[in-house]
Amino acid sequence: MSRLPHVPMQPSDPALKAMFEEVRARGIEVPNVYRTLGHAPAMLRAWLDMAWQIRLNAKTGRALRELVILRAAQVAGVNYEWVHHVEMALKAGVTQAQIDALASAATSPVFSAAERAAIRMAEEVTKGPGASADCMAEFARHYEPDEQVELVLTASFYACVGRFLTSFAVELEPGR
Repeated sequence: MSRLPHVPMQPSDPALKAMFEEVRARGIEVPNVYRTLGHAPAMLRAWLDMAWQIRLNAKTGRALRELVILRAAQVAGVNYEWVHHVEMALKAGVTQAQIDALASAATSPVFSAAERAAIRMAEEVTKGPGASADCMAEFARHYEPDEQVELVLTASFYACVGRFLTSFAVELEPGR
């Protein structure tokens, strides 16, 4: 059971109501994580601004970012994050074989060397406190500086997502 009640789907706070409408306008039903964050509308606003930039305005491919997110969810053991992002990953072009091989990405032939470097980085960032020098050196062989920033930021943000979800025991939406 979630440790905070979810704010209503039709909140009375005008700022929160506008944010929920913004989410719906993107074709997404307001998820429980946003309904938990809604207790602090300014924090939800900051969260949405960061999440939308990572999801929609990055130079790196969405499939690669979804692999990073899924590995973070897997390492952290965050089912909520995993369930939501498997769907997104498949839509972005990640194969089921890749999803199934994430835990053994370092040796799996379904990933390129560049993908393996990004997945390793996500694993190390999620375990914390950050990726090792060796990991980052290998990672830098495959990605330009702006791509490195995007991918490390993605891994870091989704490690935060997992910690938030776990701390508040946010439950999956019915039917998920």
